[in-house]
Formats: sequence, C-alpha cells, structure tokens
Amino acid sequence: MPENTHALIVIDMQNDFCPGGALAVTDGDVIVTQINQLMAEYGTVVLTQDWHPADHRSFASNHTDHAPMSMVDMPYGPQILWPDHCIQGSSGAGFHPDLDLEAAHMVLRKGFRPEIDSYSAFFENDRSTPTGLAGYLRERGVTHLSFVGLAYDFCVAWSALDAVKLGFTTCVIEDACRAINLDGSRAAARASLREAGVTLQ
Repeated sequence: MPENTHALIVIDMQNDFCPGGALAVTDGDVIVTQINQLMAEYGTVVLTQDWHPADHRSFASNHTDHAPMSMVDMPYGPQILWPDHCIQGSSGAGFHPDLDLEAAHMVLRKGFRPEIDSYSAFFENDRSTPTGLAGYLRERGVTHLSFVGLAYDFCVAWSALDAVKLGFTTCVIEDACRAINLDGSRAAARASLREAGVTLQ
C-alpha cells in the first residue's frame, strides 16, 4: 500500500477495556500482537485514548438511581451510562502494556469534556464538535483509513462511520477488533458499517 496515503487508527487499546479492566471487552487483549504487526505497515499510526474526568456525565456513578448499562437522555441524545472507566491519570486509562507505543505518530485523547461522551475519533457525541483528527490526517496527505481496536460496536464503528462521512476511504479490520455486544450492538454496528460503504476486512 502507498504508505504516505494510508493510516491505521488504533481505537482505545487501554487497560480498562481489556480483561480485568473496569469496562472489559471479552478477549480485548488478544488483538494486541496483531495490531503491533499492522502498525509497521502504515505510514501514519494514530492511537486514540479515552480520557475521562471522574465526574464524567456518562458514568452511572454520577447519576442517582441509575445502574451501569442503563440509558438516559442527554442534551445531545440518548446516552448509555457506563461503569467508571479510563479516568484521567489512572492505570486503567493507560494503554495495554504490550502495545507498541513507539510505532505511533499521534495520541488523540477523547472524552475529556465532563458534559459529553466521545465515541468517535473525529467528533464528540453531539456529532458536531470536532477532535481535530481529520485536519491532522489531511495535512499528512492521508486518504485511506483502516480501523482496529476496542470496542468494535461503539468507538470503532462510530469512528469508521464518521471517516466515511468526511470523505476518507475506510476499512475496518474485523479480526483486529473485539465487541462489547450490548443487546445485539455488534450485529447492528456491522450492518451500519456495510450500509455506509465501509470495507470490512
């Protein structure tokens, strides 16, 4: 592949999303070796990192009488309430210890605004507040994006869908992702990705 036009976006390979973490994805750590191998093939590698303050409004603990995985309405739309995870500066927010951080060109922190969640690498969950990633990639001449990481049905899928809307040629490498699969969310995400024209590899 032409290295200067292709980027690998590694989504949220953090301790809290791996087995033993606060919001663990089944087998989330199994894909680390494959991701390390993939990073060597791309001219640009971006790591995203969930980076929540302790008072984040997406945490069930900050809502009276609401359990984790329940749903509430936020000003920007429906929001799943998660267990506290990836709190700024915590070990859970750190990257998996086997992830090759030296291969990354950029680390993008997201979800740091307490009032709004951020699944996508490109926009907050209001779908309009940009993270700046699109501009970074375009200035580097990137036109093709491949996505890997956690979790397939939330942050990976939202990022890939936004990438297509922004005009990038987009691929999700499915065997280098793992899903939460909350109430069929994996199948729903896969259908949305196919419908949007994302290549599933």
